[in-house]
Amino acid sequence: MPVIDLVTSDTEFPKTTTVVVIGGGVVGVATALELAERGIPVVLLEKGVVAGEQSSRNWGWCRQMGRDSREIPLILESLKLWRGMNERVDAETGFRQTGIIYLAETDAELAIKEKWYLENVKAYGLETRLVSATEANVLQPGSIKPWKGGLYTAADGRAEPFVAVPAMARAAQKLGVKIFQGCAVRGVETAAGRVASVVTEKGRLSCQQVVLAGGAWSRRFLYNLGIEFPQLTVVSSVMRTAPIDTGLDKACSGGKFAFCKRLDGGYTVTHRHQSVADIIPDSFRLFFQYLPALKMDWSGLRLRLGKRFLEEARLKRTWKLDERSPFEEVRILDPEPIYSILDEATASLKAYYPAFKNMQISERWAGMIDTTPDVVPVISPLTKIPGLHLASGFSGHGFGLGPGAGKLMAQIIAGEASCVDPKPFRYERYFDGSNPRPVTGP
Repeated sequence: MPVIDLVTSDTEFPKTTTVVVIGGGVVGVATALELAERGIPVVLLEKGVVAGEQSSRNWGWCRQMGRDSREIPLILESLKLWRGMNERVDAETGFRQTGIIYLAETDAELAIKEKWYLENVKAYGLETRLVSATEANVLQPGSIKPWKGGLYTAADGRAEPFVAVPAMARAAQKLGVKIFQGCAVRGVETAAGRVASVVTEKGRLSCQQVVLAGGAWSRRFLYNLGIEFPQLTVVSSVMRTAPIDTGLDKACSGGKFAFCKRLDGGYTVTHRHQSVADIIPDSFRLFFQYLPALKMDWSGLRLRLGKRFLEEARLKRTWKLDERSPFEEVRILDPEPIYSILDEATASLKAYYPAFKNMQISERWAGMIDTTPDVVPVISPLTKIPGLHLASGFSGHGFGLGPGAGKLMAQIIAGEASCVDPKPFRYERYFDGSNPRPVTGP
């Protein structure tokens, strides 16, 4: 796993608060920070460590380009927050507005990118440009193979997840948020039909509202409460290089690679399109809900049946609040990287850009991306239990969307006008006949 900046837990476990946030990833931390800035008492509880799972293992991209149209207003809000994040938290998050370029090596790839451009750029006032073959090779120079063209957004950027999320958490602590790591929440208790407390391995904590920002664990947590949430995971593999001088500062995807430069002079590198979906018991339970997504694009997904099927099957689906929960059995999801995928990305990158020929791989890791059937997150109250809210299912987009998602969730809790229309992110869309479907991006 990548080396993460440490956050020091608070010491005196409280008996009461206003809002409990479950999960110390980017969305949970951003929500806690927003609530604290409004003067609302918050306790954040994390079963492992802050940013221990996918929030420190992602690419670090903060992009408007290539988004599902339902997410575009939220990412525009989020990018405003990212641009001021260093000043806001008085610490380095690694955010830099470097620009991102999507390169196309075939006419068919370019046509897909052009379709997204025509459908979204004017409609949302985006700064994305469709670039020619000549401009693509000027914007991202050094390729020994020609590009057909691409998409370029100068206003997009990247941050460093293993630094950014802990920095945001420490800023929240300075505003009064209490953070407890190694503290699994076993469940929620109600009184008079609404949230009254959470039960943790450290004891009971009274509260008025709860935000579940549990990433890949959210489905299991909600099932024990009698709430269905369609959610599966895929394994995404990433690596970082030692510092290397290539002259390439823009984040980029093309061929079979994607990369962005880091503050230490090295690069985060991954495969542009390949991930692995482990077949688990929930794969069968949710098969028909995910079938439309599978029909749209199989090319970037490898199915695998292995030890994780048994690992998932052994974990409890239901438990009592006075017994050990699955979240105490597995503190941190730390899957093995898929070396063949990373090797393919490395070979592709070197084949296009000789500047990477001598790059040294310093570290490889993988993370569990939680996905929904329509590949759009849920940021929503759960009406079955008033006072309970869900912010999960970010489908690999959570880091970039995190600050905006946290702001939207805080506004919902505080009863404020929302910064974006919350309707696309409502939980009920999976059960009210809306029949949401994924959208293929460039």
